[in-house]
Amino acid sequence: MKKGTRLLPKNFHLSTLAVLILLSACEQKKGPSAPPPAPVSFIEIKATDVALNKEMVGETAGYRDIEVRSRVNGILLKRTYVEGAQVKAGQVLFEIDPEPYKATLDQAKGQLSQEASKLEKARADRDRIEPLFKENAVSRKDYDDALSAYASALASTQTAQASVKQAELNLGYTKVTAPFSGTTSKLVQSEGSLISATGDSGRLTTISQLDPLYVNFSYSEQDRQELEAATRSGQVTLNESFKAKIKLADGSNYAQTGLINFSDNRVDPKTGTIRARAIFKNPKGDLLPGQFVRVTLELGKRKNALLVPERAIVQSQADHIVMTLGEGNKVVPIPVKLGSVIDGKVIIESGLKVGQKVIVDGLMKAKPGSVVNPSPASTPAAQKE
Repeated sequence: MKKGTRLLPKNFHLSTLAVLILLSACEQKKGPSAPPPAPVSFIEIKATDVALNKEMVGETAGYRDIEVRSRVNGILLKRTYVEGAQVKAGQVLFEIDPEPYKATLDQAKGQLSQEASKLEKARADRDRIEPLFKENAVSRKDYDDALSAYASALASTQTAQASVKQAELNLGYTKVTAPFSGTTSKLVQSEGSLISATGDSGRLTTISQLDPLYVNFSYSEQDRQELEAATRSGQVTLNESFKAKIKLADGSNYAQTGLINFSDNRVDPKTGTIRARAIFKNPKGDLLPGQFVRVTLELGKRKNALLVPERAIVQSQADHIVMTLGEGNKVVPIPVKLGSVIDGKVIIESGLKVGQKVIVDGLMKAKPGSVVNPSPASTPAAQKE
């Protein structure tokens, strides 16, 4: 036997060697093992009644917005309020030079005194001539002249009284007051300006009543038709009165709940929308006119709605898809039509049926046609996933 030659054990048979060679060859031919099915969690679709809400963009507006204008001409002497501050109804805001109107009032009063004296004389002449006429002591002409003079004097006196009243009104208009309580805007005319009762020079400021406050918005003609159709079919039950809530620009919710108090009876042909309005209490002045807000309308109740979480919706080009569990736990994509969003869940208008299982977690691994390892979304395993 040559040196370096290794001998097999005595009890080692050739048949054993052949088996080892075959096993080694099988292991070399066998590739890497297939990955296990991806774990996913799912929900089973059930029909449930949900609140029917509609969200849209709105803009706040004062309950009453009015331009404060001068009713008389004259020099603006002073402003008696703080710009941008709250004012009370009847509070004096501006004073216009009253002297010319005082003089006019004095003149009107003097004229009234003259006319009143003439009226007294005409009345006395009538009272004297009336019994004489009955005794045929004076002619018919004298009697008629006395009655005519009295009637003329009475008319002149009434005209003078009206002139006095007009002069008093004009004098009162030199103090411009707030027509209602509200918030003032910036002064338009500066002190010392010549104010005219007509034209832009008569505009002094603007007052807005902020409590309550309006929120104006518009909804589409299609929304109205769909809601009416759903109501007729019994799919939707409407509330007796529509409530509204608003979300501010910073994402916070406004504490007060409003009511829809106006919906127009015509469609705007330019936009295809219908104007509407909600009214909100605003006791602290948190809302100001001109703010853009998100308006949520509480319309009623949607019956037998099918809901899925927003995270279960997959966008595929122009379509929306949900991944469902088919036979043998295979992933089956189904196109769906989406409705309103309610607390993070989407109403499925069409595409799904009661009892179908929709994958909500693990969608990255749930490829269409692949087999997955599903578990209900409410189980601890699903929560860990």
